[in-house]
This record gives sequence, structure tokens and C-alpha cells, in this order.
Amino acid sequence: MTAAVQAPPAPEPGTAPGRPGAVHRPSVRRRLVPYWMLLPGILWLLVFFALPLVYQASTSVQTGSLEEGFTVTWHFPTYWDALTEYWPHFIRSVLYAGTATALCLLLGYPLAYLIAFKAGRWRNLLLVLVIAPFFTSFLIRTLAWKTILADSGPVVDVLNTAGFLDVTNWLGMTDGSRVLATPLAVVTGLTYNFLPFMILPLYTSLERIDPRLHEAAGDLYAGPATTFRKVTLPLSMPGVVSGTLLTFIPASGDYVNAELLGSTDTKMVGNVIQSQFLRVLDYPTAAALSFILMAIVLIMVTVYIRRAGTEDLV
Repeated sequence: MTAAVQAPPAPEPGTAPGRPGAVHRPSVRRRLVPYWMLLPGILWLLVFFALPLVYQASTSVQTGSLEEGFTVTWHFPTYWDALTEYWPHFIRSVLYAGTATALCLLLGYPLAYLIAFKAGRWRNLLLVLVIAPFFTSFLIRTLAWKTILADSGPVVDVLNTAGFLDVTNWLGMTDGSRVLATPLAVVTGLTYNFLPFMILPLYTSLERIDPRLHEAAGDLYAGPATTFRKVTLPLSMPGVVSGTLLTFIPASGDYVNAELLGSTDTKMVGNVIQSQFLRVLDYPTAAALSFILMAIVLIMVTVYIRRAGTEDLV
């Protein structure tokens, strides 16, 4: 009888064939694949973010004029002069953006909850309606509010009849019986234009919640309010954090709403930056204002993220 020929054992995973115990190392080319995939994004950020930021930083420490030219003289007092002269605009920007963000959260959370849990077969239609304003120009949408909030329009008449304007007058948001050219008009425009940025992250976060968790809370004798406070709200916090950031950051630098719906008393820092760049042609001051606004927003966002927690941020 001939002995059966036994096939050699297959090499263990991670070892090179024919050399027992030798560790198989991926080639240099395979190790570089992830970095090559990141290269387009890195180049994009370098060309369109990092380089303009460096150029703007150099502009903020220049001195001179448009006729004589600007030169880098490391004139850092420009930052202090810009801050001391335009500090009311910074406060106004933060207040308007914060108020608009809070209103977006109050309006957007119930709508996102409705779409996520109650919409059923109408869910896709409602999502389309949420993003439908983006099909129209930002400028046109803002101009439309000038007609909606016109002094002789029905909206202002209803607000005046209901006594709403009495409350906003007491809060300093309106002046008399008109809404246009007041802080209320600017905040209304910001809220409307940035509301989808709040709804979509909230919907994404709420849609991930398993409905069986609500049933389990009901089995444990939790009422609707307790279920929302103990289950829904904590699980939707990543969407809340994302939505507030996506709303507050662009709203704080916006200038279109204050330009079209406000007055000289409601100008935000974005209006000052736009004026310094395009009308006054004081590029160092405009660049310094931009960096101060960026620093303020960055500090506020960092504090907010640390307090809110972002372990599960979507």
C-alpha cells in the first residue's frame, strides 16, 4: 500500500507563504493608498482655505492706502482699534444669531419630530418641502420678506391686533407699529433662511431612535412628557448640537438680512466687514474684523461643544 500524500498546511494569516512564521507586510504602495485618497481633499483645503487665511492674516497687519499700496508692517493695533470702534456690532451679531438659533430650535424640533415619527408615507414629501427654499436664491428669499413685513401688509396688521408688537416694543425688538427696519425683521429673516440647517440634523438624529424604546418607556409607566425628557431628548442631543452649530455659525457672519430687512441701527459685524472691503477699501480693518469674529465664534463654539458633549455627534 502506498502512503497517502498529505498536502502542506496552509500558511497562517499574516505570514508569507513558504516561510513559516514570516510576517507578511503590505507593500509600500498599498500603505500609501489612504494618503493618496486624502490628497485631493488636502489640496482643496490648502488652496481654498489655508492660503486665503494666511493672506487675510497678512492683510490685517498691513498699513497704507489704496493709492500708495499696502505693506506688511505688523501693525497689530489695528485689531484693538477695530474692536473698540465696532464692539456694538459684535454684540449685535451674537445676540441676533443666538436668538435666531433658539427660534430655529423651537420651530425645527417639533417639525423634525413629526417627520421622523408621525409623517408615515408623507415623510419624503415633507423633507422635500423643508429643502425647497434652497431652490430659490438666498437674496430673493430675503427680499420676499420685505413684502411680507411691509407696514401696510396683513402680517403686521395681525401682529398689531394681537398685541404681539406691544411685547416686542417692550423688548426693544420693534419700534411702534412697524416691523421692517427693526431687530425683529432681521431675526425673522435669519430664522427663516437658516431653519433648514436646524431641521435636517434634528431629523437625522431622531430618525435613528428605535421606536421600541418609546414602547419600553410606556411599559415602565412613563408618560409622554417623561418619555420625551428621559429618552427622546437625550438620544437626539447630537442633532441638537449639530443643528445649533450649523445655524449659529453662518448666522453670526450674515450681512444680507441686516442689509435688506434692517436699518443703520441693526447693522451686524458682517455689514461692517462688507463695507470696509468694498466701499471704504480699508482692507486691514476688514481683515482684522474678520479674524476677531472668527475668534469669538471659535471660543463660543468650543465652550458649547465641551459643555454639550459630542461623543455621538452626527
